[in-house]
Amino acid sequence: MITLIAGGQIVDPIDGQHESDVLIEDERIVAIGPQAGSRPSDKIIDAEGLLIMPGGIDAHSHADARILDDDVQLALLRSGVTTVITGQDGVSYAPGDGRYATDYFGPLLGAHPTYAGGGVGALLETWDGTTRLNVGYLLPAGTIRYEVLGRESRRPSRDELKSMITMVETGLTEGAVGLSSGLDYVPGSFTDPAELAALCAPVAAVGGLYVSHIRGYEENSATAVDELITICRAAGVKGHISHFHARPDLMAELLERARRADVDLSWDAYPYFAGFSLLSMALLPRDLVARGNAEAAQILRDHSQWPTLQAEFEARMGADTNLRSGWADRLRLAGAGNPANADLEGLTLAEAGLRRGLDPLHLAYQVLAESYLAATTVMIIPKPRTDDDLARQFSLSGACSGSDGIFFGGAPHPRAYGCAARMYSLFGRERGDFSWPELAGLSAHNAAVRYGLADHGRVRVGGIADLALVDPSAVRDRATFEDPKQLSEGIDQVLVRGTVVLSGGRLTDRLAGRPVRPSQAPGGR
Repeated sequence: MITLIAGGQIVDPIDGQHESDVLIEDERIVAIGPQAGSRPSDKIIDAEGLLIMPGGIDAHSHADARILDDDVQLALLRSGVTTVITGQDGVSYAPGDGRYATDYFGPLLGAHPTYAGGGVGALLETWDGTTRLNVGYLLPAGTIRYEVLGRESRRPSRDELKSMITMVETGLTEGAVGLSSGLDYVPGSFTDPAELAALCAPVAAVGGLYVSHIRGYEENSATAVDELITICRAAGVKGHISHFHARPDLMAELLERARRADVDLSWDAYPYFAGFSLLSMALLPRDLVARGNAEAAQILRDHSQWPTLQAEFEARMGADTNLRSGWADRLRLAGAGNPANADLEGLTLAEAGLRRGLDPLHLAYQVLAESYLAATTVMIIPKPRTDDDLARQFSLSGACSGSDGIFFGGAPHPRAYGCAARMYSLFGRERGDFSWPELAGLSAHNAAVRYGLADHGRVRVGGIADLALVDPSAVRDRATFEDPKQLSEGIDQVLVRGTVVLSGGRLTDRLAGRPVRPSQAPGGR
């Protein structure tokens, strides 16, 4: 199949922006410029007035199972995304049979409809020709630890650590794009730098990338980044911070600290002022969460346990009464995890407590118990920043666009539906903070380089034809916190591997997506 894209403006993060035709044969771009239009083609796409941009690579996605669903594919394609990197935060299906991830991270990932074991290779096969987007997979360190130590919080023995390292080596051989950890989750929160450095050693041996939800953000970022630097130096591995958010001055200082330590560090973020996670992560002690959802829910049903849990929560919040009194206004229920509480979705815990006539924390314990810990929350940061702060943040070295997108709950975070389009509209069309080639770098090329996806992330001869046709005057996100499932506008035609998967803003029947594996040593710049 030979396809000609005619009359558009190519946007390439390296070669810049210029008017040109693009000729595609099967999966790859074979010609750019006058020679492209001189050859016969089977299909012509009119791109007059449009930007021909590399398809977005979502550097941090939780669409692990939902990427098989049409509604999620439509949302991502309408935002210009053609590849998602899954297996984030240290928890996903492989290796193992997937049951741990489904139990603990089910509210974020969903239950995989076909994977029941067989390792990374078997999981990657489930995304081969079954979706319209490409899928990369990070080995989840928490899942690996669970497969060897279960829910125990102790350090692994020498033989146990050896078994974990073997799982990493096998997963990399089968096509994983790196290793992820989630140090605010369990069992990731039980790991120490020595254990993580040992797991990162085989990643470093193949030039791979260690991706971490670090052990603290905002004003706690300094200690957390120092730990990441320690791990990267010990293993000789390149590092990447998941959903990095802090004051831009602090971020710049910490990135410079990594550079001075000779650590190659990158990061991803989304252009919003709120986070999203499991409600249990925000409110419950990790030892309780580590018992598993069923046992933790049973304990929460015993109201005599609530005073002890509340005392532990308040101790973690610290002695700042202003901070403690305001937390319930900053946590909004995204998914209740139980139809009986669906009317609370979209409300803050303070508002939900008033509706039920309960203290907000007690209301949260009840919702968690009734959902078997499946409830999720949108978390407003204590000191929101401005769009100017976000623009400065994304101008720092090592930046990638990552939605941290989660497609569950009645009132999810809008980043799942609008992240990439918001990058284009906010920083490109509206504010002009970045040129279109610079935005192509943030949304596609930077992640392609870090994950070793050499054939993706650019509009160049020989590259995979993952392309989004963007209307620069119309592209915008429509998803809001009040109405978070609205589709983006201004991207109506998208090609994945040379195949049109979105036409006129609607899905075609072509399932052109494939699993992506590193085609060069990942982790470079």
